[in-house]
Amino acid sequence: MNALFVTYKPPFVSSNAHLSFLKRKYNNKKAGFSGTLDPFAKGVLVIAFGKYTRLFRFLKKTPKKYVATLWLGAKSESLDIEKIECIKSVEKIDLAKIQKEIENLKGEISYTPPKFCAKKVDGKRAYELARESVDFKLKSSKMSIYDMRIINYSHPFLTFEAEVSEGAYIRSLGDILANRFGVFGALCNLERIEEGKFVYNGEKFLNPLEYLDIEENFYLGSSQDLYLGRKLSVDLLKTRDNGIFYLKFENFFSIIEVDKEVKYLVNRIDLC
Repeated sequence: MNALFVTYKPPFVSSNAHLSFLKRKYNNKKAGFSGTLDPFAKGVLVIAFGKYTRLFRFLKKTPKKYVATLWLGAKSESLDIEKIECIKSVEKIDLAKIQKEIENLKGEISYTPPKFCAKKVDGKRAYELARESVDFKLKSSKMSIYDMRIINYSHPFLTFEAEVSEGAYIRSLGDILANRFGVFGALCNLERIEEGKFVYNGEKFLNPLEYLDIEENFYLGSSQDLYLGRKLSVDLLKTRDNGIFYLKFENFFSIIEVDKEVKYLVNRIDLC
């Protein structure tokens, strides 16, 4: 079965564990997800079954939108409530000051991901190594903050919404924000509510063509050429510019790359 849909991952369950649950639920062995959520986080997780697992790199998955609550004064190795070391009472921060720092964070910023994250180190998830007390370092990275706003501030809890780039870590963002006030901070809630065009809608199966981040092209020859995987001529494409495109026929589609000649990236995937 080919399928593309959005599930809602509960907190304190790994993305892999939730995928295993869905494979049993839908009785489907070939499945994958995009945009790993750390176990602490909850929310939108894009799932594909069958041949649709080959589409992840072509999907419109940014910007990503999160809602998070930052606990000011809480110190945590994991930057969330999983590994709280201590909690200190801190003075209430002026709302105008918070708003100013949030505005200053917009744009591209450098950060180091928390050790308790889903990034892979030598083939293992960083959070697995951290729980085993393995000594390792994560490389500094960059993330773009497209938009950020305060939702509520009930001291010491600051809830904000952030629209960010691929690869962003909201726990690191919360830590950076807290540090700008001279205090520790840890997230006590993290929810992904959007991933590009993807939002949770009860695991409704989606039309993948509506979520591709590439343009449609048109092949002027016979559909049998694609169905049989024959070599395609650039001269038979409506758009002959270099780039990646999808070609749709009655009951299937293909993804091609044009660079002087035509190369199949994904060929003959049935439309469900």
